[in-house]
Amino acid sequence: MSELSFDGQREDEKVVFVFRRHISTARRGLLFLACMVVLGIVPMLLWKDDSRMFWVFLGCVIVGLFGAAYSYLLWYFSVFIVTDERIRQITQKSLFKKTITDLWLDKIQSISYNVPSVFAGIFNYGTILIQTAVGDLVISQVPKPGKIHNKLQNITKDMTNG
Repeated sequence: MSELSFDGQREDEKVVFVFRRHISTARRGLLFLACMVVLGIVPMLLWKDDSRMFWVFLGCVIVGLFGAAYSYLLWYFSVFIVTDERIRQITQKSLFKKTITDLWLDKIQSISYNVPSVFAGIFNYGTILIQTAVGDLVISQVPKPGKIHNKLQNITKDMTNG
């Protein structure tokens, strides 16, 4: 397996693991697709004899698919990269705009997590809270929060012991 790397990585810095928010954060795209399908069906029901309404429906579906793909891409390119030195949060805001935030591991005071609802428990996602002296980093909708929490705890423990 090849070693993971990213832009801005230091020479001796090693990527420990990478994670994303739960795929449910991209649900707006699916909701948009469903709305566009319904919007496309309405003219077909109102003007049943007009064959042009099929093309209206098809156009609505295509626009809905583009919206769903856009939402998926924003989710896919928004990642958390955990290295042996820091946590890098890359948030894709739009196709050409992203925000990058670094949190150095030696600044972390505590890490906790919670599963906020029954729905989150069923789909196994939760919120991780990383507390530092300058503020808190709240990462919501993290898949398998207990597993990610344990990995982060182990990395920060190794850093304070090593």
